[in-house]
Amino acid sequence: MSDFRPQTPRLLADNAVYAQAFDAAGLPAPPSRRIAVVACMDARMDVYRILGLGDGEAHVIRNAGGVVSDDVIRSLCLSQRLLGTREVVLVHHTKCGMQMIDEQGFLAELEAETGVRPDWAVQAFTDPHVDVVESMQRLQASPFLPHTDRIRGFVYDIDDGRLYEAAVVSS
Repeated sequence: MSDFRPQTPRLLADNAVYAQAFDAAGLPAPPSRRIAVVACMDARMDVYRILGLGDGEAHVIRNAGGVVSDDVIRSLCLSQRLLGTREVVLVHHTKCGMQMIDEQGFLAELEAETGVRPDWAVQAFTDPHVDVVESMQRLQASPFLPHTDRIRGFVYDIDDGRLYEAAVVSS
């Protein structure tokens, strides 16, 4: 028997408390610091606290591994072209689950279970420092992103809470 308890009721109760003090008037749609962040979805990473960001200051795009997928490029394209961001910060981290995945084995397992092989890549990696540099290069090469002159990549160390710069890519 599972000990899982749905969290939605608690989330809704917490939202009711949040909404009581909510003031939308002070939050512009374009991020005030003109920054877009791409980060891993790992629950150990509070991206806003790690980077000292407040509400309305940045776009934060998260997925497994902080992978620069087509959807991330789509989001960054909208962020830059329509909402004025000019800087991209990538945040990968140590001890990422994506470092432990056998990509072909995982895809084969999904296909065996469902009868369908996903048309998307898992994009597993072994070294977050190397992967963040490759992700930066992928952004730099995109014809859809007009502002690729300010891309910075970092690896967040899960053990000490610090960001370590991987490299700076400039055009």
